Amino acid sequence: MTPDAFRKLALSMPDAIEGAHGGHADFRAGAGGKIFATMGYPDAAWAVVKLAPEQQEMLVASAPEVFVPVKGTWGLRGNTQLRLAAADATTAKSALTMAWQGVTAKKPRKGARQRA
Repeated sequence: MTPDAFRKLALSMPDAIEGAHGGHADFRAGAGGKIFATMGYPDAAWAVVKLAPEQQEMLVASAPEVFVPVKGTWGLRGNTQLRLAAADATTAKSALTMAWQGVTAKKPRKGARQRA
């Protein structure tokens, strides 16, 4: 997978837009939305997807040649490096979809009662 192919897949998510921070391209869920993926960290050979820790664990176990946890606290929170050269379109799209869904899912409000 090339960086351009990853960019195209990331931008294929509903309402996804490209921005930048820290000198890296990022992909957000809509204007002002949360980042679900970045490219170029730690270098041009990598992208990062924002996953739940359980999703990260599953992907790293099933495809360690493609997925590696980001070092430190970010990795413990689920941020996962994706080795572009080792990823195919299906694998990358699956990881991007999980990342996009994770930042767009509605979270219950604090203190809100759960209905049975």
